[in-house]
Amino acid sequence: QVHLVESGGGLVQPGGSLRLSCTASGNIYTITNMAWYRQIPGKQRELVASITTRGGHKTYADSVKGRAIISKEYDDNVLYLQMTSVKSEDSAVYYCNAVALSDSRPPRPMELWGSGTQVTVSS
Repeated sequence: QVHLVESGGGLVQPGGSLRLSCTASGNIYTITNMAWYRQIPGKQRELVASITTRGGHKTYADSVKGRAIISKEYDDNVLYLQMTSVKSEDSAVYYCNAVALSDSRPPRPMELWGSGTQVTVSS
């Protein structure tokens, strides 16, 4: 099974930058897609950005287009999210997400989540 652990959250000033990381461990070779989501308490979790494992095809939410970059460091099995010009609206718990094959036979695709890292944009 794949395990995901996020890091890099904290306090960021408006207009500043942040860089989040997600370390994947376990059967990482079954991962087909990875993504960053974020959630404010009481609100629906929303997709921020995604990237395919093989081709590196990227997608971004309209709210972060032009400000965010999702990337994958394949040798170290680390997913990154870089974002500039952060706003108060970017404050949320950010979650790492992966689509991977289960350990069952036959293997089946399943969705996995990290525990999240808090990002607070404030002066």
